[in-house]
Amino acid sequence: MPGVTDRPRRRWALDLTPLRTSRDFRLVFFGGAVSGFGSFITYVTIPYQVAKLTDDPLMVGLIGVCELVPLLFMAFVGGALADFLDRRLLVRGGELALAALCGVLLINALSDRPHLWLLFVVAALTAAVDGLQRPALEAMLPRLVQPTELPATMTLRSLGMQIAQLGGPALAGILIATVDLAWVYAFDLATFAVSVACLTLVKAVPPPPAADRPSLRAVVTGLRYARSRPELLGTYLVDINAMFFGMPQALYPFLANQLGGPKVLGLLYAAPAVGSMLATLGSGWTNRVHRHGLMVLIAAALWGAGIIGVGLSNTLWLTLACLAFAGAADMVSGIFRMIIWSQTIPDHLRGRLAGIEMLSYTTGPLLGQLRSGLMARTRLGVGGSIWVGGVLCIAGTAALAAALPKFVRYNGEQGMAQKKAEDDAWAAAAGGRS
Repeated sequence: MPGVTDRPRRRWALDLTPLRTSRDFRLVFFGGAVSGFGSFITYVTIPYQVAKLTDDPLMVGLIGVCELVPLLFMAFVGGALADFLDRRLLVRGGELALAALCGVLLINALSDRPHLWLLFVVAALTAAVDGLQRPALEAMLPRLVQPTELPATMTLRSLGMQIAQLGGPALAGILIATVDLAWVYAFDLATFAVSVACLTLVKAVPPPPAADRPSLRAVVTGLRYARSRPELLGTYLVDINAMFFGMPQALYPFLANQLGGPKVLGLLYAAPAVGSMLATLGSGWTNRVHRHGLMVLIAAALWGAGIIGVGLSNTLWLTLACLAFAGAADMVSGIFRMIIWSQTIPDHLRGRLAGIEMLSYTTGPLLGQLRSGLMARTRLGVGGSIWVGGVLCIAGTAALAAALPKFVRYNGEQGMAQKKAEDDAWAAAAGGRS
């Protein structure tokens, strides 16, 4: 009986509906996957180059600080612009700016004496451009698909990034070990041509009617809205806690030295993506879960457990397995956080809230790199810095669950109903003002 045996498979299978129904989403998905593939190569290469030039884990961790400072400001600017301008144009402009910065890295790598300071400057400028671009991209996606397709859309977007995160670091490890660093950056530069072409073919995504002009008042409006919604605060705080204590990427170059040298560096970066991809491919069950807040908390605690395993492991295969487990848990958390954001936030605030979301999922990892680098310089060493961070991640998640009972009880069906009511009210008010 094919119908009976296929039904359980469909419950777990990845939902591809948005790729079939939306031409614009297909373009964004493909262009983002190709561009992300190259970007993850550079994401691995810059810390490696800094580690090679300095042999200091703290210097690698300081890359995160350089990225954090401009991001704290530009994410708010990008969010306000995304609610006032054509979101597609903002995303495409960001890709062109990122390509130019990649060209600077290429030129620096070709010099006889690469400049350390230039790596930090490019990292900071890349974060600034990302702060302008990412809110527009996140705000654009819900406009490309039907509301009922949002869970599948967020999952597919994550899948594209996982493909990039899996293939990019693995290829980066091979390239770093076999060719000059200039060729590594050149590969990333070539991928931007594909993403810019795809974004050019996407139809315009104009701002909502009667959109708020970019201003400090508009930014404050977004902040006040985020503060008024416990389910949004929960997604921000849980992720910041998990990434601050449990993000050890600044230590990967030094962990690789203990486990086999530069040739395994790409595997360390790629292992979480393997777990993420497995979780994504079997994510059909997420469409039937409505206690989104509770799932975010459970997944964050499991992420911490995986990081503890990484810190305690002294063999490559076990380290990679723990990283893959942590990546799967992080993917589950990310799916439900994106569903909460997409199904609850009204469109006229989507850009500004996307800027706040960006800060929540980037400040934690960036500060986490500094935390792990500093702690690794103590008696704990590299392994101790990692497993202690995992323990603190679980403790912080438990504390947030106790402090945010409304987030624990949040139901997605109620969130969708509230979003529809807020969108209808805004449209009615905009019509009255026109």
